[in-house]
Amino acid sequence: MSGTLHNWAGNVTFTARRLHRPESVDELRRLVARAGRVRALGTGHSFNRLADTDGDLVSLAGLPPLVRIDPRRHTVTVAAGVRYGELAARLHREGYALTNLASLPHITVAGACATGTHGSGDRVGGLATAVAGLDLVTATGELVRLTRDDDPRFPGAVVALGALGVVTALTLDLVPHYDVAQRVYRDLPFAALVERHAEIFASGYSVSAFTDWAGPTVDQVWVKQVVAAPPLSVDALPLSDGGPERWGARPAAGPCHPVHGMPVENCTTQLGVPGPWHTRLPHFRLDFTPSSGAELQSEYLLPRARAAEALTAVDAIRHRIAPVLQVSEVRTVAADDLWLSPAYRRDSLAIHFTWIADTAAVTPVIDAVEEALAPLAPRPHWGKLFRTDVERVQAGYDRLADFRALRRDLDPDGRFGNELVDRYLD
Repeated sequence: MSGTLHNWAGNVTFTARRLHRPESVDELRRLVARAGRVRALGTGHSFNRLADTDGDLVSLAGLPPLVRIDPRRHTVTVAAGVRYGELAARLHREGYALTNLASLPHITVAGACATGTHGSGDRVGGLATAVAGLDLVTATGELVRLTRDDDPRFPGAVVALGALGVVTALTLDLVPHYDVAQRVYRDLPFAALVERHAEIFASGYSVSAFTDWAGPTVDQVWVKQVVAAPPLSVDALPLSDGGPERWGARPAAGPCHPVHGMPVENCTTQLGVPGPWHTRLPHFRLDFTPSSGAELQSEYLLPRARAAEALTAVDAIRHRIAPVLQVSEVRTVAADDLWLSPAYRRDSLAIHFTWIADTAAVTPVIDAVEEALAPLAPRPHWGKLFRTDVERVQAGYDRLADFRALRRDLDPDGRFGNELVDRYLD
């Protein structure tokens, strides 16, 4: 591979021998059939070596950018390399929407679904829960179609970390277009977040709490409410009137960025101004750099029923966290039935950390966070930095044996594996 290829954050240098950019599915099939080890690469928005390989790396950005809406089935079939921001704009023009988006729209559909990436909402599942079918190039170069309705392998194939093959397209459920308004509340007492977490996270369609763990308050709470919407797969909640105070927090006087010092123009519109779903559910705008750019990330999903314990455990080591942290986001995610999803059969509280870009300084703090959360059975986000031992990660997934059997069936030689995948899934 000529030149040096890095992930989005720049903390991983890929070790692949070659980078391919096939321009058709048939070209991809031929490539996979003759390759040794091979991994698919999306936008590179992972912070560990999940996408790396000692063989061939395949970018799907060159495949035709398919976006095909089926109005009868209320679905859209989309090429794996299409980014959510691009897909959302097309759906909006046609009067459709997705029920959820991640905090940034820059990531590819296939990469986000394969790693269990999520947005926020008590009753809203991760992005992969919208998947109704997928097309997969297996180790022999065969193109296989798996669907939710008629294939028992399907729940194991959606969040699969790229370990079963190269996904070329996904079919997603659609709902009618809806509008969202978001308001930000400042300086929530941390004690209120612990004591009233259920009320706070139930107060909107999507709710995120941002803190730097440096003091007794949570800096920002972003509350996104559905307005003027047709029926969705989850209930729309009434729009708050944005009164003078909520839970001891005050309404923001102007637009906010979750990371101190970053331009507020990078963020989606706030102050309760309604707008299309895809311009409010993400925190960041597609045409600007998401988050801060120079960063590392970790995230852990824990049982929502133990949210107070989890928040208290992290708060107890705030003196370790704050010096190497840019911002932490706390969200909720609804349970799903996807075998390797961090929210598998468990309504979850997700605690996310955006660290400074200093691996040596951050690594011992990640160890401290994992030790603090260990009694609560955390599941790390597959695409972010974690150091949890193999046995503990594997113990969190009841269907791991079934996934291994599926992997042996579709990839008997392990050509879609890599060091990280093989270590945690074998």
